[in-house]
Amino acid sequence: MKTLALELPDKLATEIANLVKAGWFVSEAEVTRQALADFLRRFQPQLQEEHQLQDIAWAVEQRKSAR
Repeated sequence: MKTLALELPDKLATEIANLVKAGWFVSEAEVTRQALADFLRRFQPQLQEEHQLQDIAWAVEQRKSAR
């Protein structure tokens, strides 16, 4: 497992701490893991499409410059 160090605005850090204190999560790390996993699930298709379009544009440019 990889460890990440994050800097958060105080307000966000307080909100995360409050979620843990309220029992929604067992730790601040769990909140962060869940938030990142949810983000990736939600935006993965869009991110993949953007990367594919960038790759296609790069390939088209390579082909044009090879002519």
